[in-house]
Amino acid sequence: MVEWSDEQIQAFRQTLLNWYDAHGRHLPWREDHDPYHVWVSEIMLQQTQVNTVIPYYERFMTRFPTVGDLAKASEADLMKAWEGLGYYSRARNLQKAAGQIVNDHGGKWPRTVEGLRELAGIGPYTAGAIASIAFNLPVPAVDGNAFRVFSRLLEIDLDIAKPQTRQVFEKVISRIISPDRPGDFNQAIMDLGASYMSAKHPDSAHSPVKAFNQAYLDGVEMQFPVKSKKPRPVKVAYYGLVIQHADSFLMVKRPGNGLLANFWTFPLIAEDDVLARSDTPDMVTDEERLTLLEQLFQDEFGLQLHVVPIGGKPVKHTFTHRQWLISLLSAQLDSNVDLSFFPGKWLTTNDLAKIALPKVQVKLFKRLSKG
Repeated sequence: MVEWSDEQIQAFRQTLLNWYDAHGRHLPWREDHDPYHVWVSEIMLQQTQVNTVIPYYERFMTRFPTVGDLAKASEADLMKAWEGLGYYSRARNLQKAAGQIVNDHGGKWPRTVEGLRELAGIGPYTAGAIASIAFNLPVPAVDGNAFRVFSRLLEIDLDIAKPQTRQVFEKVISRIISPDRPGDFNQAIMDLGASYMSAKHPDSAHSPVKAFNQAYLDGVEMQFPVKSKKPRPVKVAYYGLVIQHADSFLMVKRPGNGLLANFWTFPLIAEDDVLARSDTPDMVTDEERLTLLEQLFQDEFGLQLHVVPIGGKPVKHTFTHRQWLISLLSAQLDSNVDLSFFPGKWLTTNDLAKIALPKVQVKLFKRLSKG
């Protein structure tokens, strides 16, 4: 790992901030240093690109202009405002943290990294971003961009997938960060990582910090950052039941914990649960699978179905550790049947338009419309 002298650190700060002053991105959450604006934007930007976030952020701020408005919002309104961004636990943690700020802190934001970390959903990066941008504290905000930028600048060859590596980067960056403009410094690193020092297509030959980029100067830039590969998501097969009557669909409300908690979807039946009803699961034909599924549905919910494949490839949806493969089936069911033992109800197309639907359900409706 390269170590800079105090003179090199000073030169880097000045070069970086001069470039940021002239070319930093103009983003709606950078119009002020309000911690609420910084916080919401940083949570939205997790796993989501800037261009996607901008309209969501603007609508969100119109709907919930203050942390108090967010704290008292209904779950339905919150989920509808978040619809399409995915990773819905982020939205739930936002509201939980908003409640902490209002109820536990009298509406005042904690002004230390340690205090910020006590709020729901705020990890070390988000705490560093809020503390530096909103409160001008000289603390690093180490995200993927910071890992990539500083691993290349200083040829840090530690595996960034390991939790202990963050502490090394935080220590290194704490020495380099501008004590006078820490928020701008951290945002400049974000912009640098999104442009000249991007992951796949860097343009270091024209980078404002080219002279400081040791990995580029040594011709090994693409070897950084060092990161061990994540295991591939486990594939899980489901049958998605399209049970329709007039303009209504029979929908299921998912449990309050786990994937897609509290969201409405088509009834989803795991293929493994269907095959488990056979003594010879490896030999079950497609026709026998449908019969077993009908039997499972009747045994669990007391509902008699007749299912028919809709056709087409399974709909794929990938979570962090799981990939769902959903085969759509058309199912006929009398709309007047007793749904007392069924965890759902009939929802009209108007009902569905008013509630937030998870992205996987949007995909299923899209596939259904294509036939």
